[in-house]
Amino acid sequence: MIDQNACSHIKAIKKVVVGKNRICEECIKIQGSWMHLRTCQTCGHTLCCDASPHKHMTKHYHETQHPVIASAEKGERWLWCYPDEQFVDY
Repeated sequence: MIDQNACSHIKAIKKVVVGKNRICEECIKIQGSWMHLRTCQTCGHTLCCDASPHKHMTKHYHETQHPVIASAEKGERWLWCYPDEQFVDY
């Protein structure tokens, strides 16, 4: 259940999507490495986090303006909204 105090972007998420392949799609293309994975809740792309060398998910946000991501890591259940800088457990 999404917290009712969440921003409108997070409240708009009806079903959280998490990448199943456990790879950064962009790092694979450049033979790069990653630390943790995040899944875009608008288009479903799974990309690396800001602790990773290429920070592909943040680049994806700046290119697309897709606002919300979810952790794609096992055991983690949270969402992050870029424009509102809001973190929410679900």
